[in-house]
Amino acid sequence: MSCLMVERCGEISFDSPDQNAKCVCMLDTTHSGEIGTKKKVKRLLSFQRYFHASRLLRGIVPQASLYLLDEDYLGQARHMLSKVGMWDFDIFLFDRLTNGNSLVTLLCHLFNVHGLIHHFQLDMVTLHRFLVMVQEDYHSQNPYHNAVHAADVTQAMHCYLKEPKLANFLTPLDIMLGLLAAAAHDVDHPGVNQPFLIKTNHHLASLYQNVSVLENHHWRSTIGMLRESRLLAHLPKEMTQDIEQQLGSLILATDINRQNEFLTRLKAHLENKDLRLEDAPDRHFMLQIALKCADICNPCRLWQMSKQWSERVCEEFYRQGDLEQKFELEISPLCNQQKDSIPSIQIGFMTYIVEPLFEEWARFTGDTPLSENMLSHLRRNKAKWRSLLHKQHSSSRSNDHSGQVTENEEQTLNEGDIP
Repeated sequence: MSCLMVERCGEISFDSPDQNAKCVCMLDTTHSGEIGTKKKVKRLLSFQRYFHASRLLRGIVPQASLYLLDEDYLGQARHMLSKVGMWDFDIFLFDRLTNGNSLVTLLCHLFNVHGLIHHFQLDMVTLHRFLVMVQEDYHSQNPYHNAVHAADVTQAMHCYLKEPKLANFLTPLDIMLGLLAAAAHDVDHPGVNQPFLIKTNHHLASLYQNVSVLENHHWRSTIGMLRESRLLAHLPKEMTQDIEQQLGSLILATDINRQNEFLTRLKAHLENKDLRLEDAPDRHFMLQIALKCADICNPCRLWQMSKQWSERVCEEFYRQGDLEQKFELEISPLCNQQKDSIPSIQIGFMTYIVEPLFEEWARFTGDTPLSENMLSHLRRNKAKWRSLLHKQHSSSRSNDHSGQVTENEEQTLNEGDIP
């Protein structure tokens, strides 16, 4: 079975506990009349896209997305886009103003702002169709790994691409790769992590031999949608192949298991002062670092947004823990709601993952206002989580282990008791 396509007729069964869907794949040319083409249908391996296809083939029309918005909302969304390069950009508000279409709206705007549509002679309708495919392949039921997260990472990537140390050397291809990778880096995420897929014998774990399972799937799904949409079909074949490979390299870099690998390389480059951004390989490496930063930048946002992201990702962890408990599996680290509180999870994440990476990113950028702002938010947010953890430990309410921020605690934090 190809990593991108299934080229034979048959039934695909997804057997993981949280994905109990059987999807019929009609690939025999004898069915070409039903789908209006004589070409063999090739669909990528995706939880949602096979299900969507099978609904259409069975004659079930899915509900259409509503794109009609009140003019006041459109005006507010346009106003927000004028400030898309600001670090305090509120992606949650923007998603509401665009009726849940933040990723499509943001990417169309950024492709235009960066001159990518003109430079690569992209068809606007085809671009929009591709971006809708990407957005719809995210699982809206995931508390964290959904299209809003993808939009948030893309907005952060846009901010990083504007940093002078990097921006002065970037080509249009670099910028397009950075934005596309950010938008699609978690596409079709099932809401559980790699160890869960491995221990439940999920077909993706077997397909990618237990190595960067999710990241490989995100990449292959993205390539499948690029080819299906024909967004880059007018470009030379050698160029599209290079784009596909570079997208893979960027998306695979977001594997958290490779964190030390990239951090060690970045430190070595900065110590040796041997980064030559005139050279494509070094630019690509810094794009990888930028995407890794964008992917885990939530602790560097304003407290109100950072806290919301923290609660969302922990809710996704807890859901996995509940699944593991239900199927009598060992509960994964950070997924036990009775033992792993949100403050403790976030403090560990900030200390061992976020701080080391963003301190090196600040060294690279030269302590720009953005880098200083992010590190300032990071320190303040970590102090607030420490305060909440202390309050939990000293609280007499021994039955409250959820880690949720109460209204009284939130009021105390906002009154400035944390320096």
